[in-house]
Amino acid sequence: MHTCYSPDCTTSLKATIDRCLKLGINCIAVTDHNTIAGGLEMQKSAPFTVIVGEEIKTSYGEIIGLFLAEEIPPGLSPKETVSRIKAQGGLVCIPHPFDRVRRSPLKLQMIDEILPQTDIIEAFNSRTTFLRDSVRAQALARAHGLAASAGSDAHTAYEIGHAYVEMPEFSGVDEFRQALVQGVIVGHRSVPWVHLASTLAKWRKRSAASKATSD
Repeated sequence: MHTCYSPDCTTSLKATIDRCLKLGINCIAVTDHNTIAGGLEMQKSAPFTVIVGEEIKTSYGEIIGLFLAEEIPPGLSPKETVSRIKAQGGLVCIPHPFDRVRRSPLKLQMIDEILPQTDIIEAFNSRTTFLRDSVRAQALARAHGLAASAGSDAHTAYEIGHAYVEMPEFSGVDEFRQALVQGVIVGHRSVPWVHLASTLAKWRKRSAASKATSD
């Protein structure tokens, strides 16, 4: 999920925590765009497990790194991005690989290139419009024996909990990977208008930044 540290999200850390507690969610992965700052801050105040991640915009589309301690800059090649995730003991996840609506998915030829170093395929994303695209992602995970994850991809508090994985408790990266393999994906697709909320949040932040600069 995302927080106000992403350029297209205005959900505060407190609002995220409150929503998770209300729904009984006891573990989240914060994967803000090109930053781990939100995840690190969330770890300090959340009364549940927070996995620090980053949705990194590479030169050929997005890759998610999980269990990160150092931020990875955008614009690198997929291969270099994966190398930097692995160098700090993180896990590599390919998010919404076949989403036909968004422009952010990793290019298909790059997926083939990094699959040997990939740990997780996001098999279900609540913001993926067409169910068939999620089915293809699930098939990709099965074909290569990779763990399958699910994400609400929440950019608003309303979306939190739309998708999650019911899995055993874990401690650390290795146990997480094993627990995820045993997990069961639960969730449903978000209504398409949630993308408008992201666009509006991005516009508001850009406008505020522009005004601050001009002042």
